[in-house]
Amino acid sequence: MINLTWLKTFCTLADVGHFTQTAERLFMTQSGVSQHIRKLEQSLATELIVREGKRFWLTQEGYRLYREGTELLAEINSLSASFEPTDEYRGLVSIMSPGSLGLKLYPELLLLQKQHQLLSIDYQFSSNRGIEQALCQYQLDIGLMTALPSDTNIVAKSLTREPIVLVTPSSLTRPTWPELTQLGIIDHPDAHHHAKLLLSGNFEQFEHIGQFTVSGRSNQISLILTPVALGLGFTVLPLYAAKAFADQKAVNIHFLSEQAYESVYICRHRRAAVNQSTGFIEQTIRDYFV
Repeated sequence: MINLTWLKTFCTLADVGHFTQTAERLFMTQSGVSQHIRKLEQSLATELIVREGKRFWLTQEGYRLYREGTELLAEINSLSASFEPTDEYRGLVSIMSPGSLGLKLYPELLLLQKQHQLLSIDYQFSSNRGIEQALCQYQLDIGLMTALPSDTNIVAKSLTREPIVLVTPSSLTRPTWPELTQLGIIDHPDAHHHAKLLLSGNFEQFEHIGQFTVSGRSNQISLILTPVALGLGFTVLPLYAAKAFADQKAVNIHFLSEQAYESVYICRHRRAAVNQSTGFIEQTIRDYFV
């Protein structure tokens, strides 16, 4: 029978990729981590990792044990959590979403937390890929994604559609194609995707984002409109991000004739335990976007 303590140490090491950091995460010594790995290998009569100096990699059997062991540990944790007393206003709920949704939703959840102070919200911004990975590794209770997950273990249900809008300096009231090309674009990680969704249906000249001079670039959702407000360029964003910008008088948000939308899905791992507080927050999010 596999010792679950040794298995947890091994799976944590495979996740972290570093003996010292694994020891810190598990509140152990580095030699204790090595001892657990050695005892696990001896009990299974197989080599799980190959060491080379301070580096290591998993053997084929090591990958197999990591994959199946991670699922086993998650199921044990879920089983244990299902017997713990809980209520909808108590406990930690972890959420990830793209930045635009977070700018709109996180302040509302903080107001909810203020009403129920035994409830704790862990809210992080991430890409769709990062959200899906966190859900697959049972590191997340609720994920909000703007694309359907590829992993069949992730359950996704349609939540809402977020409008995509053109945002220009306030001086442009009816932006034309020549004005946009002269102004240039403020680039961001999703600019190519959003521009294709919106501009292709509204400007016959549009082929790709490379037609515009890049006047600036930011990967921080809260900063993308700062150069736009200063007249340095235009950009294309989800509406929630545009509406969250502090200086609304300095920018114009344009709803073009051919509107574009980005679908939003609420996601969780199909085998993850859903306690009362997670269920409460999930329903709160659904109600908020109705």
